[in-house]
Amino acid sequence: MHKLILLFFVFFPFCLCGNTGCDKQSVDGTGSRSEGDFDILTDRVRYEPGQSVRFCCSGTSGDGLYVRYRHLSTLIEEHPLIASEWSWTPPTEDFKGYLVEVFAREGGQERIVASTGVDVSSDWTRFPRYGFLSSYGAMSLREVRKVIGNLARCHINGLQFYDWLSAHHRPLAGTLERPAAEWPDLMNRPTYRLTTDNYLDEARACGMKTLFYDLCYGALEQAEEEGVDETWYLFTDPDHRNRDKHSLPSSFRSSIYLVNPARTEWIDYLSGNIEDLYAVYRFDGFHIDQLGARSAVYDYDGVGVDLPSGFQTFLERMHAKFPDRYHVFNAVGGYGQEQIAASGSVSFLYNEVWQEQSEYAHLKEIIDRNNAFSEGRLNTVLAAYVNYDLSSTPGGMFNTPGVLMTDAVIFALGGAHLELGEHMLCNEYFPNDNLSMEPALQQELVSYYDFAVAYENLLRDGGAFNDPRVTSSDNRVAMQAWPPVKGSVSVLGRKFEKRQVLHLLNFANAYHLSWRDLAGDQTEPQLLTDLALDVEVEGTVCKVWCASPDGCAGMYRELAYTQEGNTIHLTLPWLKYWSMLVVEYD
Repeated sequence: MHKLILLFFVFFPFCLCGNTGCDKQSVDGTGSRSEGDFDILTDRVRYEPGQSVRFCCSGTSGDGLYVRYRHLSTLIEEHPLIASEWSWTPPTEDFKGYLVEVFAREGGQERIVASTGVDVSSDWTRFPRYGFLSSYGAMSLREVRKVIGNLARCHINGLQFYDWLSAHHRPLAGTLERPAAEWPDLMNRPTYRLTTDNYLDEARACGMKTLFYDLCYGALEQAEEEGVDETWYLFTDPDHRNRDKHSLPSSFRSSIYLVNPARTEWIDYLSGNIEDLYAVYRFDGFHIDQLGARSAVYDYDGVGVDLPSGFQTFLERMHAKFPDRYHVFNAVGGYGQEQIAASGSVSFLYNEVWQEQSEYAHLKEIIDRNNAFSEGRLNTVLAAYVNYDLSSTPGGMFNTPGVLMTDAVIFALGGAHLELGEHMLCNEYFPNDNLSMEPALQQELVSYYDFAVAYENLLRDGGAFNDPRVTSSDNRVAMQAWPPVKGSVSVLGRKFEKRQVLHLLNFANAYHLSWRDLAGDQTEPQLLTDLALDVEVEGTVCKVWCASPDGCAGMYRELAYTQEGNTIHLTLPWLKYWSMLVVEYD
């Protein structure tokens, strides 16, 4: 039923296997937002402190090119680019992002040719960039490498293996002694052990972590024959006559019946099956799902069950059983997120966002709450399905402005967006691949993910949201503090000890303010150049600079300014969807 769509960028063997060749094979789109076919490739999505980064240029390097490495506004190193492959060892500081630029000098001017980001982090969960897989049919190793290579080019460092399992109550197909070579998933699609193993191996080779997907409280129709006791289930009545269930169409193998996630016997049963799973497959952790808020449910004895508390109990017990594995728990519509965070057992906070939180402004509310729940310890990943209404019809296209505006807001807020897999995600049933991307979107997403990595220490590493006053004398646009207002540029501030970061998000000609962009009618922002700004500051400014993922390869650009008291005057060279302005103090 599900045809494989190989992702939109480009597959480079160098990224996967450490080969020294740079042969480029087109999959679907150019994959480069640099000049021509020139792009910078790396051998991993994340590096340990002290680990060398291997680079490869996918195009002809030519003469007169240079490469430089920056951490935010600090130039670390620069040298001529004399070969298409080279190595660089970043500073040994942990949890740092770097921008790598290849450029030419012509007539006293610099011209950026290509750029990429480099993440030096000993733990991927500090800056999670989460992707997914959803189809595990008969695939060649070459096809598997294409999918992983495309995700690696966007620095995806963790993968959710969605609907890979055999049954929710017993995820391993076959037995520990004789694992199955092939089995049907819940939708009766064929799933292969060889494909799974190849995905796990290739993901590990480039530094990605892998998590299998399952519900915390799901059992299929045959579960009682396989050891699930009737007294473990949840019921919609106190007399245990009606089991609570998630009904699925007849094309699925079974509907899903719900058990009490806090029931000790259930947790022991499921964790025993997961232990067998880990013994056969090299997964790094467990992506745990739920079904969101439900009507009143009861245990077998007629006692009402508090599901969020049950989630916390489930997590704590699962983490105690598998302390060396990663755990991520989906808070559907935010349901149970406070208890999930309180468990102290998840690697980051994950929200599946629905219609009750459909505005751009709601995304900040989610992240603010998550920061409060975790006392700022955990970053957020949002499963947010853009162009959802379009996903019901095959052969459609994503609306590029809708996708990029949503990513701009999520990234500026310090979140990550679960959206990249074998295809772009548009629906809660991850195999749904009804929508495709135009080349412009394919190209820009690479730039957005490079930007998210290069500037992760300003986007996702501390600081506090604030609202400094920003105005403009330019009659083309009005400036507005967050939340967004149609017809204006929204300013989102984040204050650090010696920096003020200002994210400028362009809603000047937005059609609406919904990140869901259900009908795909969000409009493309008009490009604003040379925008005069007055910015409120809190001390003596020593440097002002800007960067943008939109058409600028994420490049760092220092700006001229004048300061009068607590105001600086400057000209922002470029604003389309999103530009980041950084003020540095003495």
